[in-house]
Amino acid sequence: MFNQLSQLVQQFGNDAVVKNNAIPNELNEGVMNETGSSLLSGLQKMASEGNLEQLASLFQGNNAGSTSNPAVKKLVDQVSGNLGQKFGIDSNAANGVASNMIPKVLESLVGKAKDPNVKGFEISDLVNAISGGSGNSGLMDAITNYGGQFGLDQNKDGKVDLQDAITAVNTKSSGLGGFLSKFFK
Repeated sequence: MFNQLSQLVQQFGNDAVVKNNAIPNELNEGVMNETGSSLLSGLQKMASEGNLEQLASLFQGNNAGSTSNPAVKKLVDQVSGNLGQKFGIDSNAANGVASNMIPKVLESLVGKAKDPNVKGFEISDLVNAISGGSGNSGLMDAITNYGGQFGLDQNKDGKVDLQDAITAVNTKSSGLGGFLSKFFK
């Protein structure tokens, strides 16, 4: 997933970084690399701190690219701070880079992960990357807590658990990806 994230950062970094006079050319590559790693670590931090409702908000509707989304704002602030600290970039310039890139990268990442026709961007891969590859039980707890709201209670027993996952895997919307995609719609 980091490779896909890096591709998106490179795609949107041209205007926000390369063509930005406030960023010295010799820092372009480092700024883009830091933006990608800071974004991923910010998402992982949200998961580890239990801000799963904020994470879920990225995948609901079409607000992953909106700075009015508290999760997006939090990530912009974190990336901006990291850029300023690591590269000594003026806070306004760092905030400009983060504000221009993070919403676009998130919107594209979430859009691609939600689209079953786009290969290499699976919801399950994104969840795995956010959880640091640990299969974070907190994410599954969020699915349990919020899953009923998204129609994931397959057997209508009032909770989302392994039985619901098994039922989802065995139904026509098949697989864990289909199960998770219902949660993130």
